[in-house]
Amino acid sequence: MPNPSTRPRPNRVRRNRRVAGGDAARNELVSRSLESAQQCLVNQDYGTAFAHYLLVLNLAPALKDFARESFRFTLFKWAEELDALSRIQDIFDCYEQALELFPNDEVIVNSMGNTFSGLMGFRDEAAGYFHKALKLKPDFADAKENFHRVANWLVERWHFLMLNDHKRNAKYQRAIQKAVQSGFNTVLDIGTGTGILSMFAKKAGASEVCACELSNTMYELACEVLSANAMEGEIKILHMKSLDMEIPKDIPNRVSLVVTETVDAGLFGEGIVETLIHAWKHLLLPPQISESQAVPTSGVGRVIPASATVFGMAVQCPEIRRHHRVGVVEVGGVCLTGAPELHSPAIYSTDSDDSTEPYTTERLSRIPGGYTPLTEHFQALTVDFNSPQELGGLCSQKPSRICLPITKHGVLDAIVAWFVLQLDEENSLSTGPEEETCWEQAVYPVQNLLDCAVKPGDSLILEVSCQDAYLRICMVSLVRTGDGMETELDGDPSLSSEAELCSALACLQTTQGRDQQKCMLESSEIALLNNVKYHDSFKTALSKSLSSIRAGGKSESTVLDGTGCSADCGNSQRQDCPNTASDPLYVLDVSEGFSILSLIAAKLGSVKAYSSVEKEQHQTVLKILAETNGVSEEMLEFWLNHVEDDSALLQRPTTDKMWSAVILDCVETCGLIRQELMEKAALARCLLEPGGRIFPGRIVMYGMLVESETLLQESAVQGTEPTLGLNIGPFINQFTVPVHVFLDINTLPCVHLSQTVELFTLDLMYPNANYNSREVKVQTCSSGRVTAIPFWYQVHLDDEISLSTFSEDSHWKQAAVVLDEAIEVKAGDLLLLNIQQHKNSMSITAKKGGEHTATGSAD
Repeated sequence: MPNPSTRPRPNRVRRNRRVAGGDAARNELVSRSLESAQQCLVNQDYGTAFAHYLLVLNLAPALKDFARESFRFTLFKWAEELDALSRIQDIFDCYEQALELFPNDEVIVNSMGNTFSGLMGFRDEAAGYFHKALKLKPDFADAKENFHRVANWLVERWHFLMLNDHKRNAKYQRAIQKAVQSGFNTVLDIGTGTGILSMFAKKAGASEVCACELSNTMYELACEVLSANAMEGEIKILHMKSLDMEIPKDIPNRVSLVVTETVDAGLFGEGIVETLIHAWKHLLLPPQISESQAVPTSGVGRVIPASATVFGMAVQCPEIRRHHRVGVVEVGGVCLTGAPELHSPAIYSTDSDDSTEPYTTERLSRIPGGYTPLTEHFQALTVDFNSPQELGGLCSQKPSRICLPITKHGVLDAIVAWFVLQLDEENSLSTGPEEETCWEQAVYPVQNLLDCAVKPGDSLILEVSCQDAYLRICMVSLVRTGDGMETELDGDPSLSSEAELCSALACLQTTQGRDQQKCMLESSEIALLNNVKYHDSFKTALSKSLSSIRAGGKSESTVLDGTGCSADCGNSQRQDCPNTASDPLYVLDVSEGFSILSLIAAKLGSVKAYSSVEKEQHQTVLKILAETNGVSEEMLEFWLNHVEDDSALLQRPTTDKMWSAVILDCVETCGLIRQELMEKAALARCLLEPGGRIFPGRIVMYGMLVESETLLQESAVQGTEPTLGLNIGPFINQFTVPVHVFLDINTLPCVHLSQTVELFTLDLMYPNANYNSREVKVQTCSSGRVTAIPFWYQVHLDDEISLSTFSEDSHWKQAAVVLDEAIEVKAGDLLLLNIQQHKNSMSITAKKGGEHTATGSAD
């Protein structure tokens, strides 16, 4: 939203100003209302001012240009007040009224998109408004930044990988062509996306093709694609879920073929089971009775894909471990042993909430540090999509139990799963970790096993089910080989004697061994908690700064030792140190999500620390840790309990105190600078006492030139060859974003074409040192095509202590700008990079010599 605090100059209008058209009474009403609107603005009565402006501009449209700036300001301020009162519907009503008056005002259109993007479930609508604002003004930087932000949500990067997967597309085309030419020529494409499968069916000769798509963005995109391929009149596309389709309201008759790819890494996560159960009941012709039955020309239905088989294995993987299991006992001087049981959202137990997705996803071939199989591959589940009876009973079946022998020494970190999708008898697709595929693998992390070390001879007991339409692989128990005793559990175990049962129970480690409080953290928050260097660095930097303030700024070498006294005081002199209880220093941690930095500060002694942790569960964890670490209740408080408005987070601790340190969360986990960072830093600087500091004080951006076909494949459809001649690329490529996030550069398939170079610096403590643009000359060290510029940050807490977002133990990922055109280079060539900062984004242009410029941006 544009800055509503920038007040426009009042447009002074004489009461007798002549208004074009209308009679004298209406002119008088317009003039009076305009004056009233301006007076209300002066009095900050924005709701009444908005009502007056609506009246004026509806009665006198000729005044629109005259009043546009004041009207925008009024709208934005009134929307802010309504938002503070949680009057969401009233906000939308105001914007709709504003857009009736100014339908082509790119600022209002963009702001409407911002309103939608702040609400869960309205990303489609937000993208539509941002896209419209860009069409109205293509160089509108705010709209471009906003559109790139939501485009990653709406058209996920796997869409591009999928459409660039020639092998996958060709197999679907062959399976659909064979089915259509065998007589299954009335087709329904469920979850059509770009419409590619529908077009395969039509090109194969299907007599009727219908497609449905729920996403508004993808529906509109599919309509454009069908039109560009001259099929808009031959394929009927519906903007709805297949579960809501009815005959004959939406399609005239039952179809003979359903094609779909509504599968995720865990096979069932996009609802394919429920979708096909409904299709068989309401939209499809009945299935073929037996394989020996002759294929009819009508009267029988089928589904592509025909079936799927799920496979899995147990693995050791340090990267998965550090994101899902707290593996440290102390960080930054805070002992974590007294904390409740912390787990990630991928809850790994048999009694987890059925509505929770029980797995996360990883591309194992590119996971940092790699992985080690601890078992052989096993077959977990097979499902026949052409059997309505099997589909109907899938979710109600009792879990099947699998005994999995451990084959290697290691640490049990996860069960990973993938599947083979059998399109028909001849064509199949595998999502296995060794395959080059657009799918990732499903990961079921082991989180609540006390001892995860395993060895050959041990056995893992798993239960596999499809509860609540999710593939669930739950670890029931780990049976360890006893001393000279063999414990056997196979399927439904029946032990032959009481002695064997006792022995098995002694060796058994169940997943429900700890009866204590539990708290869920995001996987990135667990990785952060495991980052010892991060917390120790903050502790040291905070201690130096606070000690300097205590010493009156004379020296930064005096360091607090955790008791509030300097390390050189000596035990005999501790009673002579300043009274820590009467005059504490104030530290504010406004990190996003769960953070223990406030507790680290409070443990330094003579510090009253405030945490911006919002969730009640997280506050409870910090309170427990404070108690077990000897921090008194009054020295750790929760800042959001003290402020009335979350948007006014940065305020004085009290009317007569200032902050000694403010901790800002500067880099998002995805690898980008946080939005509104510089604005927050400006506010924080105004709230610091003399000698106080912002942490971090400075951020330096680094990058390199690379050639990466993978990034190109993930960023845009590369011509028409991958889509088998269909014209899809220009339409879905509208949603290409120039920056890729959540990257692991160390495992990204690429060729380094330069050394690391410093690109940009943001100084949060001394803004006069900042600049809006910078040119950097980069010399190439190899020949190739520069396609992208990966980048990361060095986060400087002070002049001596810094953290890299590119380190192996970092909880941060990296990002990369993908150039709109590759640049051919030879070793020794010089490229000129121009880095521009605009609000929350940075754009990077690259050129060689006098050639044209390739661009990208880091939003």
